[in-house]
Amino acid sequence: MLRIFCCLLLAVVSFNLYGQDSYKSFTVRYIDETITPDGVMDEPIWFAAESARDFWEYFPVDSIQAVKQTDIKMLYDDKNLYVGITVYTAGRDYAVESLKRDFRAGNSDNITLLFDTFNDGNNAFLFGTNPYGVRREGLVSGGGLGNGDFTISWDVKWKGDSRIYDDYYTAEMVIPLTSFKFREGETKWRFNSYRFDTQSNENSTWVRIPQNQNIFGLTFMGDMIFEKPLGRSRTPLAIIPYINYLSATDFENESSLNDFKFGGDAKVSIGNSMNLDITVNPDFSQVEVDDQVTNLTRFEIGLPEKRQFFIDNIDLFASFGDSRDSNPFFSRRIGIAQDTAGNTIENNIIGGVRLSGKLNNRLRLGFLNLQTEADEANEIASNNNMMLALQQQVFSRSNIGFFFINRQATQDYDFLAEEDRYNRVLGIDYNLISEDNVWNGSFFLHKSFEPGGSLEDLSSGMRLEYNSRYWNFFSKAVFVGEDYQSDLGFVRRTDIFKSFVSARRIFWPKKGIVQNHSIRLVPSYTWTPGNDFQNTDYSTRVDWEVNFNDQSEARASFSHRYTYLLEEFDPTRSDDAIPLPGEQGYYYNSVDFRYSSDRRRIFSYSVSPTVGRFFNGDRFSVEGRMTLRIQPKAFVTMSFNYDQIELPEPYGSANIWLISPKFDLTFSKSLFWSTLIQYSNQRDNLGINSRLQWRFAPLSDLFLVYNDNYFVNSFMPKLRSINLKLTYWLNI
Repeated sequence: MLRIFCCLLLAVVSFNLYGQDSYKSFTVRYIDETITPDGVMDEPIWFAAESARDFWEYFPVDSIQAVKQTDIKMLYDDKNLYVGITVYTAGRDYAVESLKRDFRAGNSDNITLLFDTFNDGNNAFLFGTNPYGVRREGLVSGGGLGNGDFTISWDVKWKGDSRIYDDYYTAEMVIPLTSFKFREGETKWRFNSYRFDTQSNENSTWVRIPQNQNIFGLTFMGDMIFEKPLGRSRTPLAIIPYINYLSATDFENESSLNDFKFGGDAKVSIGNSMNLDITVNPDFSQVEVDDQVTNLTRFEIGLPEKRQFFIDNIDLFASFGDSRDSNPFFSRRIGIAQDTAGNTIENNIIGGVRLSGKLNNRLRLGFLNLQTEADEANEIASNNNMMLALQQQVFSRSNIGFFFINRQATQDYDFLAEEDRYNRVLGIDYNLISEDNVWNGSFFLHKSFEPGGSLEDLSSGMRLEYNSRYWNFFSKAVFVGEDYQSDLGFVRRTDIFKSFVSARRIFWPKKGIVQNHSIRLVPSYTWTPGNDFQNTDYSTRVDWEVNFNDQSEARASFSHRYTYLLEEFDPTRSDDAIPLPGEQGYYYNSVDFRYSSDRRRIFSYSVSPTVGRFFNGDRFSVEGRMTLRIQPKAFVTMSFNYDQIELPEPYGSANIWLISPKFDLTFSKSLFWSTLIQYSNQRDNLGINSRLQWRFAPLSDLFLVYNDNYFVNSFMPKLRSINLKLTYWLNI
């Protein structure tokens, strides 16, 4: 009886501690002094500031106070938010990726701050630093439910530095209030901070977060209370002109180009909560080249957006529908087109505007309009690309979204078919996020309009997830009509009804080398409504995943698949291969294993072999990645994919290689050199992209970018170019 009473008492105390921790807060004092962000907290005013302290451990366990603590102090005046941080450590043996800004946090020592300035639990600004004073900033959207809700591609001007001592390091940040969006007169923001400590093998957060939730999730946050209300944000007008010189040689077509180009962007603040972005003749030659992917499927592969113009508030435009099967807006469609031979080429953007932000406390607005250039030699029309999106918050964190998309040719071209003159999509979405984040989901209904449209141009779906410490259930259903079309979207295929279910049980051992392990069952089915609901695809997968206390991971899976090919298909994509016949079903099983080593180490790796049947043949694949840190100057990675496809005669067989070494060298915090080499015999291409970047002023850069491409078999040159680009960020 005494044991039962003690257990009940412990449970009550733990619940109360957790409840109290969920409402942590501290006061941010108003000052009229100046703080120099040199990383040395020697200004006397810091002693008068309140602290956000008493961090909780997130990894390896989430039920105790952090062993190595962190102390965060904040002050502010009419222009800036000042942050002073003391991070206690076991020594000076820090792990860092490089000296380059906007580093990834998971494999190195660093601390990150999250500011939910509208107190809505859906969106937040992110600022972080590491022991070497390297900075990063980003955006979190959608409540931080998944990795897709996190981006560090967003840029803004601010200052900061760090200093290393024997058993701790300090950091100072000066973040202009104009870097945030917030309501005039606001008295508090929701706040949290998370930290990675490689020496103690500990991740920690200010407000306690259970491990089944993302460390950057916005459900569990405390309050930072301002001593007096915030005033009106006086964001300066930012003008970002550029000049670019391009010299290119097309060896295949025996042509060359020397071109001088100029243009620029402007950022205009409308009130405290809205941004207006304007671009004229934009150039994205400095953007990192896409990672090539081996494609063994029948469908297009979506690659992430990297262009800065589209990043800010991107969730307002890109979060509608289903990201995998029916996404009505995919910004990479703008500025890319196909020539008469079906090759993907760049389609110049003449200019455009993007308005995004909060109209009031619970209503967000997004408007985008871009004009692309005609390329009549390649039968590409000039198009106006427009999207209007509204998102109304309902209940505690859920929202209802409405959008309208219009892609329309600006004139009637002789080569333009009637059905390609325009495409419009209208839709409504409901996104569910429960207050405690145990439940989340979405429901949507979209309709497209095009010349000769029909009743088959609908797309609808639902997604529902239950996420607790021991169980995770996920279900999804998507319908895409045969005539549904979204020219600015990402739709893998039409005429489908797809159902997907996942059930996962998580186990948390109390001792040993395993931090947690889980088993998951994932059945998926696809039917074609236009063909009497014929079942064209199904798969059943069983996964066992294990996470170790040293941060290494392993997974083993067994998959049983069925595919009915409606049309002939060659998975090898070989020029002389005979494709597999259509109107035929294929059953095939496979097993795969994945292991990822501890990423904190100087050298780390991951390897994932797959073996089994593939359609009517066999497949053996190996995917891997190796990383080497030469701290703090260099970061070297080697990624590789090998696929051995053996199909019975007379169908095609192939050995497909994709090898991608990458070298990142940081001479200083302002001078970076990155080189990516990609060899793909499936694409018959050896590509070299080398980029030198000098950040000579805040957010102002000089880029020298060299691209070289060769045919694999003959090793003959294909396309070569060099870009010299200068951008300058000017506040007016």
